[in-house]
Amino acid sequence: MHSEVKQRTIKQRKRQLRVRKYLKGTAVKPRLCVFKSNAHISAQLIDDESGRTLVGFGSYSKEIKAASQGKAKKELATMVGQKLGVKIKEQKVDQIIFDRGSNKYHGVIAALADAVREAGIKF
Repeated sequence: MHSEVKQRTIKQRKRQLRVRKYLKGTAVKPRLCVFKSNAHISAQLIDDESGRTLVGFGSYSKEIKAASQGKAKKELATMVGQKLGVKIKEQKVDQIIFDRGSNKYHGVIAALADAVREAGIKF
């Protein structure tokens, strides 16, 4: 049992490093890093040059939690993406680099990315 879990986390970490190897966020074009758990999804905008997080938002926040009762995970990710897009616009950023981490660009991750794009942010 423990060796299976360890192998899974090793594979996940390798995928994450393989994706992130080419992605570096700057002040002009920061990196949007997405984290997904079984229950929640969150994303943060990171400037890797200065090591700062510019914006962070997740499904565990009060404004999303109140409106998300009984909704599917894709709808939840879309709501998070819309709110995140507004917050990114407030930071006067119009281009970002999308970092999916060790997740496939599919389902919930794609829904979040599409919602951010609809807010007027370019990838």
